[in-house]
Amino acid sequence: MSSTGTGLFIMCFLLVLMALGVPIAFALGLTALAAIVLFLQPAQLDFFGQFVFDSVNSFALLTIPLFIFMGAIFGGSKAGADLFEAGHLWLHKIRGGLAMSSVVASAMFAALCGSSAATAAAIGKVAIPQMRKRGYSDRISAGAVVAGGTLGILIPPSVTLILYGIATEQSIGRLFAGGIIPGLGMTAFFCLWIYVASRLERRRGLPGPAGSEEPSFPASGGSPDGTSSSGRTGGGATVSEHTLVQTVPESTDVAALPEITWRKRILAVMKVLPFLALISGVLAALYLGVATPSESAAVGAFLALVLVVVIYRSLTVEKFSNMLLDATGESTMVMMIVAFSAVLGQIMSFLAIPQDLAMSIQELDVNRWVVMLVIMLLLLVLGFFLLPVAIILMTTPVLYPIITELGFDPIWFGVIMSINMEMGLITPPVGLNLYVVKGVAPDISLGEILRGSIPYVAIIGMAIVLYSVFPEIITWLPDKLFEK
Repeated sequence: MSSTGTGLFIMCFLLVLMALGVPIAFALGLTALAAIVLFLQPAQLDFFGQFVFDSVNSFALLTIPLFIFMGAIFGGSKAGADLFEAGHLWLHKIRGGLAMSSVVASAMFAALCGSSAATAAAIGKVAIPQMRKRGYSDRISAGAVVAGGTLGILIPPSVTLILYGIATEQSIGRLFAGGIIPGLGMTAFFCLWIYVASRLERRRGLPGPAGSEEPSFPASGGSPDGTSSSGRTGGGATVSEHTLVQTVPESTDVAALPEITWRKRILAVMKVLPFLALISGVLAALYLGVATPSESAAVGAFLALVLVVVIYRSLTVEKFSNMLLDATGESTMVMMIVAFSAVLGQIMSFLAIPQDLAMSIQELDVNRWVVMLVIMLLLLVLGFFLLPVAIILMTTPVLYPIITELGFDPIWFGVIMSINMEMGLITPPVGLNLYVVKGVAPDISLGEILRGSIPYVAIIGMAIVLYSVFPEIITWLPDKLFEK
């Protein structure tokens, strides 16, 4: 059998196992074992355990559980609510400002945790009830959080970029730098759509958000102006004291509400400034070469815990145990996928599948952008069924030789690949962020959440085109920061 036929058989075998409900990590491991038995010598089964050990015996991989633990610390604190509060206080005068603030808060929270699901959950449980109280449609409310959560795999620190860097032996610092400007650009694109969608709903006569909305977010233990309140939000979601926003009846004259002062805005920023300073310091240490990614992640996780204890003073043994359990569970899942996908990639390399495929594509004599379009469509289809971590580890050993042979910048491709997988997070049947938002707002139908996310799929697709036409948007900052 040719290498192409062998590769197709291996991929079909893997897809069949996953269709049968076998967890991704175990499906990868079973596929690797089957490939050894069928296409290599049975005696080479002895190497399976050694391959598994070697694939995770890497100091660089420590970055993943440490950044995941840092994200669990922030996810278990009130940081998400404080970020949402700060965003709303600054954007409340803009039509759709509350939804925009959820996107901005998601961008900042993504920089703290690097996880899309954690970002959507942390911001969604605070933002969605308040948007619905203010007259936002379920479509705009859910769509803003679903899309904002996708920024977690693009804005550094990003677990997908770390895995791509390890798999391709590219600088993680350069990949992180490459994700900053596109991440900020995606945030701006999402906010622009929210403004357009809010105006369109208003024109159609649908109930919509007011142009100026007055929040009353209590801070930790009280509001920015010294008052405090508590209660429950609609939709069955419980919100703690510091996140409750007073309901504004539809008949209320927004102009008659208490004015948002500069003091309130500054106080809100001061609450989140230590967290933003922390992530800026961690990334700066990485970019400047002061520390390795693993060292930066370790210091970041420790300081994040210190900040949560000092600022919120609500960390209990139970909460800390839950943080450790969440981080351990997610890290174990990721590391098992890393181990077995690396074994499968090594076996495919032994069979010369990636090398032969790269040579075949090079000999086709077609425009390299046609090949890139096919790759993007392949990643999009895989994103319908698989999580980004699995896609990165399964496809990178095959795609990396191809994109380097065609002359594409590996840093640019890593960022574009992450942007592509953002679409998979908000499209069925897997669509992880869709189900996260459904969990925090169970009374919103999945169909309505999906309809709210569709425009963002188009926006992400247009962003890929933009960053492909102007690749300097991605490569400029890494080149400046890491000039030789």
